Order: sequence, then structure tokens, then C-alpha cells
Amino acid sequence: MKSPPNNQNLIGRIRRDWREWLTFVLLAGPNLGLFVIFTYAPMLNNVLLSFQEYDLIRSTGTWVGLTNFQTVFNSSQTGRILLNTLVFTVASVGGVLLLGLFGGLLLNQPLRGRNAARSILFSPFIISGAAIAIVWIYIFDPRFGLLYTILKWLGLTSPNWLGDPNWALLAVIIVYIWRNLGYATVIYIAGLQAIPADLYEAARVDGAGLWARMRHVTLPGLAPVVFFLIVTSILSSFQAFDLINVMTRGGPANATNTLIYHLYEMAFINLSVGRAAVIALALFGLMFIVTLLQLRYLERRVTYA
Repeated sequence: MKSPPNNQNLIGRIRRDWREWLTFVLLAGPNLGLFVIFTYAPMLNNVLLSFQEYDLIRSTGTWVGLTNFQTVFNSSQTGRILLNTLVFTVASVGGVLLLGLFGGLLLNQPLRGRNAARSILFSPFIISGAAIAIVWIYIFDPRFGLLYTILKWLGLTSPNWLGDPNWALLAVIIVYIWRNLGYATVIYIAGLQAIPADLYEAARVDGAGLWARMRHVTLPGLAPVVFFLIVTSILSSFQAFDLINVMTRGGPANATNTLIYHLYEMAFINLSVGRAAVIALALFGLMFIVTLLQLRYLERRVTYA
């Protein structure tokens, strides 16, 4: 007795679904396993550590509940560190985006030595941040540095860039922008080259000037690139550790202490692992919220075609 056609179709569909599911598991399973081992498991462990007073030497922890949260968020340093993080993020991301756009527009022109200039501008992005920081420490030296010499020629006095709380954060921002400028420029160039030349020709025929072409053709065409750079640059600025660690170590007087450096300071200098875990959760939550806001309110303004 043969099975009804409907049953045969159902059995065939189940077999196809099972084969597709098995293929998915075989292909994606190893990657998902690595994510669980190296991302989700440490994240869960960090949540558990935030409720403990953990001893790194003995590798033992004592449950303290919400004490670590209260200590961190009631600390007088927390407000200053959050403000430093906000100022550093806004200034560095804004500087990278604006100067990168200018560099992209300039190096997208048919200039002699354009390719060499692109390579030179991009090279700091692939150099170790620690090495860059050491070079800039000498540049910022208020007695013998390059900036001291230049300002002296102009009849100006060089500030104590890294030793004065009023100048230290600005110095770190300058170095961060200098390092990441080439990356943003290259991305902008790729976006500019993807804009159809016919749009510019049509704008010229309609009598559009340079600013009108920039406003109605270039900027809308660069919207996906700008959105990508905003998301990646903000997340990167939250994790800017190497420059701060080498140049200022969060000082002077916490003037350059940001969340990522405070996390390191709390865990490996003060050995307060539980409080460091709270700071890590706060940093993760901040990055998550900022990313959601960008996806919610910025992406809808982006035109991809």
C-alpha cells in the first residue's frame, strides 16, 4: 500500500529541512563554538565577578552582592572619568570624520603623487599604538620637542602638554586623530569613487556650483560611508587604551582617565577585579546603547542607492 502523496511531500520536506539544518550546524557550528568559548563565556564570567570580591593571587572570590556597583558609581572619580570618555569620544570621532572627509576630497583629485600621499597618510593606522605614543611623547616635550621648536619660531611658549591637566587630554586627542585619519580618508575615497560621475555631470548642466554639488550629490552619496565610520569610530574610541597607557597613564590628576583605562587600572594595578568587572559592564552597556541609538536613528537617514 503506497503512502498518500501529501505524506510523501511532508516526509520529503522534513528530510530536506534536516539536511539543511545539518549543513548549517557543520558549517556554522565551529564558529559559534568559538564565539561561546571566547566571547559569551567570558562575558558571563564577568557578570559573576561583578558580584564578588575576587583575589587574583589565590583565584578565589567572596560574594559581596551589589557592593562593587555601589562603590564604583558612588566614587568621586566616576563622574570625571565618564566626562573624559565623552569629551574624548566626541572630539576624536568628530575630528577624524571631518578631517578624513577633507583628506578624501583632496586625495580623490588627479594630483601628482596622490598614491604616495595616500600610503603615507594611512601608514600610522597600521603602526603599533605604543610606538606612536612614544614618538609623540618626544614631539610634545615642552623643552626639546618638535612642537616646542615650532612654537618658539612663532614666538609662542610651548605648554606642558602631557604634564598639565588642562592640556593632556587635548594632546591624546590630537595623537588619536592623527593615527586614525588615514583610515577614515581611505574609506571616504572608496565612497567618493562609488558615486556615479553622471550625477556630477547632470548637476553641472543644471548650473550647480561646487557647494551645491557637495550638498546635493557628494554628501548624500557618502551617507552609507559616514554611517559606517560613525559606528566604527565611536566603538574604537571607547577602546582607545594603548595611547593613554603609554603617554599619560590616565594622568595627570585623572585628566585623561577614561573608562577603558580605568578598567585596566582597577583590575591590574589596584587588583580590584570585582570593581573592574562592574566598569566592564558599564562600558559594554554604554557601547551597546550608543550602537542601538545609531542603528535606530541614524541608519534610517542613510540612502544606499
